Amino acid sequence: MPLRILIVLTYYRPHTSGLTIYAERLAQGLAARGHAVTVLTSQFDAACPTDSREDGVRVVRAPVLFRISKGVIMPTFGSLATRLVREHDAICLHLPQFDAAGVAARGRILNKPTTLTYHCDLKLPPGAFNWTVNQVVHVMNRLAGMLAHRVVAYTHDFGYHSPFLKAFRDKLEIIPPPVGLPHVSEATITAFARTHGIEGEGPVIGMAARLASEKGVEILLHALPRVLQTYPQARVLFAGQHEDVLGEESYAKRLEPLFENHRERWEFLGVLTPDEMAAFYPNLDVVVVPSLNSTETFGLVQVEAMLCGTPSVASDLPGVRQPIQQTGMGEVVPIGDSRALADAIVRVVGSKDTYVRPRDQIAARWSVARTAAGYEDLFERLLVECGPPSTRG
Repeated sequence: MPLRILIVLTYYRPHTSGLTIYAERLAQGLAARGHAVTVLTSQFDAACPTDSREDGVRVVRAPVLFRISKGVIMPTFGSLATRLVREHDAICLHLPQFDAAGVAARGRILNKPTTLTYHCDLKLPPGAFNWTVNQVVHVMNRLAGMLAHRVVAYTHDFGYHSPFLKAFRDKLEIIPPPVGLPHVSEATITAFARTHGIEGEGPVIGMAARLASEKGVEILLHALPRVLQTYPQARVLFAGQHEDVLGEESYAKRLEPLFENHRERWEFLGVLTPDEMAAFYPNLDVVVVPSLNSTETFGLVQVEAMLCGTPSVASDLPGVRQPIQQTGMGEVVPIGDSRALADAIVRVVGSKDTYVRPRDQIAARWSVARTAAGYEDLFERLLVECGPPSTRG
């Protein structure tokens, strides 16, 4: 049965993060299955339209009056949420999100099936003000969890270890995250290598992330000299936003001397398109995810790389270690240990073929279609619990 599904999150594309990529893929996957999907989000960039159709999905953006740390204040968000909750059959919230509790309350009042997907913890930089913001968001997240009919996590691993999710084990659902890449030709992959001067040179170490403190970029920077002892021609290609990252200006400033030390071995690629990412991964010998805390709960880039035959080295964080543990396609290292990261990179690069698994095995575990089907099944079960649409507001 086609459903009208409302997806709500603070930031959506063109903002780039694991959460926004997940939400975009989910929205498009549900639309491809015949559902009418609307995304309610912030107009974080004034250049973005307030109401548009993007890849088969309606996107409604509430204007931002001002920002508080990484959060946004949107005076019209409440009225938009009330109207859109009334118009839809099921609500799909994505945390962390300050406004989620209010939307979940509307879902409860109007008896609309409401799910909450918990992507990661919110950990702002040190400081009294950010500490206060953290506490407020934690309270609102907890309230949203209490009001939602179900709480979704990527993996049992993170669901078991997360303090937030432990409180909602009686309503926890595990749905694997959506992973997919467009098909690109060998000529496109070769052209990418030529553009970045990596033909016949290597090994090439990849990292795909925002330049943010929780991503552990400095761990890779500190590991690089040890890698260079074994592979003097090793290079790092960093894909993702590295300039003017919201709330990370001081972090970027602190890392400037390290980047300067490795300027011959480190290249910033900026934000890449999906096609460019599909050409990026096959040119790598290994991708690294040296994240430091539970603001990282999976690392979609690991599976994207695995689909292209590139193994991963990742931190031993709940959820983040799962792609490697489930496939054997890489190594897990202690959190924040640059020496262990370097040694694992050297081992993986030195015997890459022993880590690679068939693409079909990876795709069978994680795909946009599988994730969308998981949510569809969940919504349909909740519709039975809450009653048919004709009795719900």
